[in-house]
Amino acid sequence: MRRPRSLTASLASIVLATEFLVVVLAALVVFGLRALPAPLALGGGGALLVVIAIAAATARSRIGIVLGWLVQVVLVAAVVIQPAVGVVGVVFAALWVYCMIVGGRIDRRAASPSERTGA
Repeated sequence: MRRPRSLTASLASIVLATEFLVVVLAALVVFGLRALPAPLALGGGGALLVVIAIAAATARSRIGIVLGWLVQVVLVAAVVIQPAVGVVGVVFAALWVYCMIVGGRIDRRAASPSERTGA
């Protein structure tokens, strides 16, 4: 039987699913404003969408969380391409950090004593 999903994994999936929609729109904005050539704007956006989908699907594991952090870094770094996208990236990065801290804290409190000690 699979163990129940942690709150951290659930929150990560929720943030990443919302970011998926935002990245679709951001790629279209970067394309529409011609901030990057079309293949780079749409291809880069598509590649980031793939990373987001993998991160959301693997949010139960460490690799999913690491990929989630990578997504946050890329979105914040987008400020050099399109400032508005970077601002949205900062907002989502702050949300991600909050969810990781609070989710981890609640998951640790909910763990049974035997899980805390590793017995």
